[in-house]
Amino acid sequence: MVLLLRFSVRPALAGLLLAGLFACSPGYDVLVTDGLVYDGNGGAPYVADIGISGDRIAAIGDLGGNAELVIDASGLAVAPGFINMLSWATESLLIDGRSQGDIRQGVTLEVFGEGRSEGPLSEAMQAEMDAAWAGEWTTLGEYLEYMVEKGVSPNVASFVGATTVRVHELGYEDRAPSDDELRRMRDLVRQAMEEGALGLGSSLIYAPAFYAETDELVELARVAGEYGGMYISHLRSEGNRLLESLDELIHIAREADIPAEVYHLKMAGRENWDKFDDVVAMIEAARAEGLRITADIYTYTAGSTGLDAGMPPWVQEGGYAAWAERLQDPEIRARVLEEMTTPTNDWENLMLAAGPEGTLLVGFENPELRRYTGMTLGEVAAERETSPAETAIDLVVEDGSRVQVVYFLMSEENVAKGIALPWVSFSSDAASMAPEGEFLDRMTHPRAYGNFARVLGKYVRDEQVITLEDAVRKLTKLPATNLGIRDRGELREGFHADIAIFDPAEVQDHATYDDPHQYATGMVHVLVNGVPVLRDGEHTGALPGQVVRGRGWTGWEQALIWDGKAGG
Repeated sequence: MVLLLRFSVRPALAGLLLAGLFACSPGYDVLVTDGLVYDGNGGAPYVADIGISGDRIAAIGDLGGNAELVIDASGLAVAPGFINMLSWATESLLIDGRSQGDIRQGVTLEVFGEGRSEGPLSEAMQAEMDAAWAGEWTTLGEYLEYMVEKGVSPNVASFVGATTVRVHELGYEDRAPSDDELRRMRDLVRQAMEEGALGLGSSLIYAPAFYAETDELVELARVAGEYGGMYISHLRSEGNRLLESLDELIHIAREADIPAEVYHLKMAGRENWDKFDDVVAMIEAARAEGLRITADIYTYTAGSTGLDAGMPPWVQEGGYAAWAERLQDPEIRARVLEEMTTPTNDWENLMLAAGPEGTLLVGFENPELRRYTGMTLGEVAAERETSPAETAIDLVVEDGSRVQVVYFLMSEENVAKGIALPWVSFSSDAASMAPEGEFLDRMTHPRAYGNFARVLGKYVRDEQVITLEDAVRKLTKLPATNLGIRDRGELREGFHADIAIFDPAEVQDHATYDDPHQYATGMVHVLVNGVPVLRDGEHTGALPGQVVRGRGWTGWEQALIWDGKAGG
């Protein structure tokens, strides 16, 4: 079959087909013609054709020849597929493998594992899983394989979560591991690395990750480093103790001899906005020392997490059930209320930093509470005639969950300055959804639909914070290099054919805080492993995603030799 992606068949080729004269096999499976190629290296773009055979780029140049599928990219930018350094599509892709929110922005690789990963799982952890997937996997490698076998449009990869490893051995207890427990935790990291984990991820603001001491993290990171992995972390504080928390990450990188990355670099809370230059100076000094320190960022001034980020970690020990029970004890409740409303450097209080009017409620499990969706905590408190802190406690208990919220914390100036840093890549810190079905049961952060389009539209075209060449580099080769991924992140012969084709003049995010379920526009075609998943802006339904594995994967070399399709 010979197609032109604008839904027309080349007349001369059609004539050959109709005459039954097209007996020879085509030169390529897919031929992308006349596009302005941004190859991921940050250099000036050039006009070229790209020939694809199987799931790999076979040639780049003035190619001509035949192909089963011809994509006319004239007037469009042709780039490597984008890498989402922090994705929470771990469940959304199991619900809908098309990954429409991100595919329509050019994302071809979703990277999971911010502290929590989908394996390794103990029996107790499996019992906590969604019933729809319980028993389908135990290890991280099995989860990634299960997802791909089920069918997903993008490629998938994951860090092993330091929180997950800790819960596997210690549950939700606030204590240090014993020597035997730490040995088993190290063994779990080793197993995950050999299954293809990209490294070790932590999220130290949250219980029970908050309970881990630095030395514990060094020991786990050292194992990941032995396999060529990275340590990547949501810092223990992004606000009042930001500099001290960044120093902890740098210390872990140095002691464990491992590259390290800061998740979603930010200065949270107005009183911390002036720390930007100090943060950059610390990272630049560490890089000058020879440490590989990088960061990623999302392109918004608000973050999104739960109301747990406004309550002290000690009250959350033991998991949600124990936490909710404590909140209903009058004495404990009084202590929690006092700590929620008192400034402190002992733990990260995002609710206090954002304020009740800067805390937007977006996700409830209890249908009776969903009428509050889209209201601020301050508005709900006023309606209930309780203080914002009391309201937050009541909502957590009544909802049976931590309640998902959006916290307005950052300055636009710092976001733009962060985007311009040469060692910063991009992440959505969100699921990949569609404005349909069960995804509409709750609101979300607009970054779920607009983060990457916002880079290209707002910060490249409209505000010229960075050039398009550099934006593509920071969306592709930079994260691929930081992750140690083989054969992805560039348009190069022999590399996987993950390709994003878009109109730089039209690419635009549309999702808002009030109406987040809106697709971005301007992405015209997207290929994953040589298969079109987006054609003329519409999803094809194809699910060609592969597992992308890290350097420690024990099956890597053999798969490269025998299969030629190993994730890498």
